[in-house]
Amino acid sequence: MPQITITYDPRGTYLPEHGLEPSALAKLGPQLIAARDDVLADAQLWADGVEPALNKRPLDAGFHHLPERLLAEYQTKGHESEVGRIIATANRLSAVVDRAVLLGIGGSYMGARALLESCCHPYYNEVSRDARDNRPRISFEGNNVDNDALAGLCDLLPTAIAPGDVSNRWAIVVISKSGGTLETAAAFRILLARLRDSLAGNLAQLPELVVPVTGDSGKLFDLATALGCREIFPVPDGVGGRFSVLSAVGLLPAAIMGLDIVQLLEGAVAMNEHFRQAAVGKNVVLDYTGICHLLETQRGCNIRLLSTWGKRLEAFGLWYDQLLSESLGKRERGAVPITVVNTRDLHSRGQQHQEGKRDKLITNIIVERGNSTPLAIGKSELNQDGLNELAEKTIPQVLAAATAGTNQAYRDDNRPTANLRVPAINEFVMGQLFQMFMLATVLEGRLIAINPYGQPGVEAYKKNMNAILRETASDGV
Repeated sequence: MPQITITYDPRGTYLPEHGLEPSALAKLGPQLIAARDDVLADAQLWADGVEPALNKRPLDAGFHHLPERLLAEYQTKGHESEVGRIIATANRLSAVVDRAVLLGIGGSYMGARALLESCCHPYYNEVSRDARDNRPRISFEGNNVDNDALAGLCDLLPTAIAPGDVSNRWAIVVISKSGGTLETAAAFRILLARLRDSLAGNLAQLPELVVPVTGDSGKLFDLATALGCREIFPVPDGVGGRFSVLSAVGLLPAAIMGLDIVQLLEGAVAMNEHFRQAAVGKNVVLDYTGICHLLETQRGCNIRLLSTWGKRLEAFGLWYDQLLSESLGKRERGAVPITVVNTRDLHSRGQQHQEGKRDKLITNIIVERGNSTPLAIGKSELNQDGLNELAEKTIPQVLAAATAGTNQAYRDDNRPTANLRVPAINEFVMGQLFQMFMLATVLEGRLIAINPYGQPGVEAYKKNMNAILRETASDGV
């Protein structure tokens, strides 16, 4: 099994003021190990189908061993396995459509978006189909209540699909465990009607162009069955939405984009093994969780800034924002996650981070090697900008200088930072990152006696919204 390739360096938190003592993490070690044992026991409890104690309900620990299970099934059953069927469906859709509309909200789309922005061309939808390796454009909807955005997407979707014309064909991938989430369900109804109309008399194609990812019962499952959809992929039991990126929820969109989903799963498996085996001080999950916990409890750093240096991991940061918020934001506790993109946000939020309240831990995600050839600033006869003296410097060198300079400024003012380094952005690395942050979030929940599963606070707005809509509908409004 390949080893993990990401590293965590907390030395920027070891500060004479407003930071930690270098020995702090080691002192917390026994509690971290106990919490890890608890997390591992939870995963085994779920795998064995044992009913958890009341204080651990719900116990949606199915995400933990999911990568191992999916890979093992793929190795033994090949194209008949879930991974094999996902790959086959993605290839089938890619051959017949030029746009896939992904409908889902929260965890049902945020992981897929993170994969698109991190692993695909930065202007994926705008480059030619050849440059996309003959993969369809990707559009996200059903993740908000926004009439203008939905209408704008409809403007892009052909109203008549010519047989055999791939450039004029589109498909829907709808992701919802129950099918009852109104944002996604409403968008699906509107777009399904549009897709049906665009097929004119050839309605036999409709079940080929709609692929649901859902539970084995519920509104969406029933609708998909009524439509006769060719494939229905599962949202696994015991896997909450924000923990579902390495199930069909994220794997099917990733495969449609042409990503190597086996590498994604292998990255997650490597992180699982590292989490189980590595000691405090050498374990990125334990160390990251411990440093975050110590700075929150000892220094009041209850705002966690995930600082992505470059744009490609912004959507990953937003995925983590949801993960941490819904998992630990309970009983008037839980840190507040904020994702920033630097150097962009140094020109907006940077002032607050440098001289504002001392309530922040900044974790930098630093990508050591980009995916494209470095661009030099270059020499010009028009040197009014004074850049000729930097002509040989490349954009990655400028970013590295900005990263070092910014973090030096934070250290000089005793503001804690930590660095999470990744060698490059690819599927194996992203699998590691997803699994690392999911494990760290669950680990912290067990460390502070907060159940990281379930999100009862989210249900309140849904209940009220549906009641208001149905009340006004009955009144004829």
